[in-house]
Amino acid sequence: MHKPAPASFILIKTVIIRHTPSSEYSPMAIIPFHKPLLTGNEYPYLEQACACGTFSDDGQFQRSCRQILQNITGCSQVLLTPSCTAALEMAALLADIRPGDEVIMPSFTFPSSANAFVLRGARPVFIDIRPDTLNMDERLIESAISSRTRAIVPVHYAGSACEMDTIMEIAGRHRLLVIEDAAQCIGATYKGRPLGTIGHLGTYSFHSTKNIHCGEGGALLINDERFMQRSLIIQNKGTNRHDFITGQVPFYHWTDIGSSYVPSELTCAFLLAQLQHLTMITESRLSSWARYHELLIPATSTGLLRISQPRTDSLHNGHIFPAIFASPKDRQMVQDAMSARGIQTASHYRPLHQSPAGARFALSASQDLRHTQNTADTLLRLPIWHGSPVDEIGNALLNILFDLHAKRMIRTTE
Repeated sequence: MHKPAPASFILIKTVIIRHTPSSEYSPMAIIPFHKPLLTGNEYPYLEQACACGTFSDDGQFQRSCRQILQNITGCSQVLLTPSCTAALEMAALLADIRPGDEVIMPSFTFPSSANAFVLRGARPVFIDIRPDTLNMDERLIESAISSRTRAIVPVHYAGSACEMDTIMEIAGRHRLLVIEDAAQCIGATYKGRPLGTIGHLGTYSFHSTKNIHCGEGGALLINDERFMQRSLIIQNKGTNRHDFITGQVPFYHWTDIGSSYVPSELTCAFLLAQLQHLTMITESRLSSWARYHELLIPATSTGLLRISQPRTDSLHNGHIFPAIFASPKDRQMVQDAMSARGIQTASHYRPLHQSPAGARFALSASQDLRHTQNTADTLLRLPIWHGSPVDEIGNALLNILFDLHAKRMIRTTE
């Protein structure tokens, strides 16, 4: 006879089942913008974690997750963190970022990309993105470098690679660190190399909106031996507790600055169930992405729609399908029309250089960021998740676009 699950697990299971991100998704939406995938092993793994009684420290689920990540990335040291934000904060500490330092990054990104360095007293220096890949324009990096520049932060938008060869060459010439914000990139590569493993440090996100998720979670990839030992200290509140846990010392000390950057064993139990299905999840999203592309290519001839172009020498992971419209007005009309059909879509980042915090903490943009601004005003993300009805969504968008195009053609002939 099956024994009842421990009370702690019953509570966790109830929370997972009942949780609905109502603040993000309209209750009227028939097709939600996002739907987090459960693979089926999350519940039994959580039950095992509860039964084991190890809820923190370096438990079996954390070790298993770390081993999978090391296997798929080839990175010799991967540290799991409570979030990608935490991983970026650790990277800023490892890079020894100090007040007055400057860090080059795109303005078209999430605030965490900048916050991690602002917390150390640095100033973000924003550069424009490329209109084709929507990633930082590597041709603009060199002109943004000053005597205070310490690092470059490439953000691989939508799981599509930045031009890393050029970025690494510039960084090497100017003796700068490269910290990859690969939050959206698990399963994606640049010329055969996993994103997050090319710079000196790399970060992943396992937020519930990502391909692989555990509600909130992240990882820091240590690609430079200089940072391996210190990263363990920073992760463990500035102590050498890792050496104590592994039996290398009889007790541990406070040896450096740090914080609480270790996830719980419950988080890792959930994450393991996801990581074990990485190939299936990535293939599913790539299939959906390719189908969207196939359906919507005819609409690009109307001039109303543009589709971003991932690099042909690299592999993205289908994290986002961004549709870019001719004007902000067109985007709003399309979003309203999709909503009326029960299909939820979403815009994305507002440029950091135009935000209140950007004005306060960043250097004034000396470059023209017109592609950043245009993308922020005209990009619309389509639903793309495991099992999303791509044909229904794509055909609805096609009908809206061709109807809009026909009306404009009639007006121009009157």
